[in-house]
Amino acid sequence: MNTFKYLYTFLIILSCGNIFGQDNNQSSKWSIALHGGAGTLSPDLTKEKIKMLENHMLEALSIGESILSKGGKSIDAVQAVVIYLEDCPLFNAGKGAVTNLQGIHELDAAIMDGSNLKAGAVAGLRDVKNPVKAARLVMDSTKHVFLIGEGASAFAKSQGLDIVENSYFSTDEMMAQNERIKMRTEEPYPVGTVGCVALDMNGNLAAATSTGGMSGKKWGRVGDVPVIGAGTYANNSTAAISGTGHGELWIRRVVAFDISALMDYKGYTLEGAANEVIFNKISPMGGSGGGIIAVDKNGNISMVFNTETMNRAWSKSDGTFGVGVIKGDDKSFKK
Repeated sequence: MNTFKYLYTFLIILSCGNIFGQDNNQSSKWSIALHGGAGTLSPDLTKEKIKMLENHMLEALSIGESILSKGGKSIDAVQAVVIYLEDCPLFNAGKGAVTNLQGIHELDAAIMDGSNLKAGAVAGLRDVKNPVKAARLVMDSTKHVFLIGEGASAFAKSQGLDIVENSYFSTDEMMAQNERIKMRTEEPYPVGTVGCVALDMNGNLAAATSTGGMSGKKWGRVGDVPVIGAGTYANNSTAAISGTGHGELWIRRVVAFDISALMDYKGYTLEGAANEVIFNKISPMGGSGGGIIAVDKNGNISMVFNTETMNRAWSKSDGTFGVGVIKGDDKSFKK
């Protein structure tokens, strides 16, 4: 009789998931999305260039998928994806970043954990190979949120991050663009910021964004990317958002937080909130516009932009994934 009693008790405990370290809050659902900047159609955006962008975005996406599908944290997934994009010379972040008017690369990045609203940001870095790593360390290893310039660089060095010469970030394409701006044959404009948002199996959201800023910027200009709530935001109650576009507009409209607030205070869906902010608040302000990627607490993904292009890719635990560059050309697949 006692044997049956003990067996019954064991089965109850097992069914509740209280042994072997099983997490009752964990589900099999996860979602992830990334962007590589928004802008206008240009003659150099050839079929070959589009294919190259798509391939690199899908490769970056696979890194995040691998982390999330194994039960890893969303904060680790978004950082790993952004590191890949910072190392890829096709995007305006890390290697391949634009320069200021003096021809110097100044890099910004931010990361935010939606489970506890902790965030880290850096701006004006000139020698840190992967700014998103520095932002993560600000979040995890200091009492601060935002470090800039020489102080941020000194902190990164003290933490053992890879330090490089400023010329490391240069590519022929970006340096040629800077020369055209100097000769006033081309106007300064924002380009190819990168970012990633994710929901993990434990229901935690995270966002990370990194950029070289606006090409030809002056006077130590900093855009929206490292401004928490403007270009980067995550909150488990609503969504994780990463933006790309004209940073001055994103700051003035506090875009990422506004999307979250519309969901929180007015009950908007993620897609509804994103459309409201991008088309009804940003578009009337003029400028070069841009877009956002976002994932909500239920795993829904939104990728809304008012420009002709936005490099983007996404994936979900149900096996669906997709990639796109030009507006309306999304390619969707099922594993």
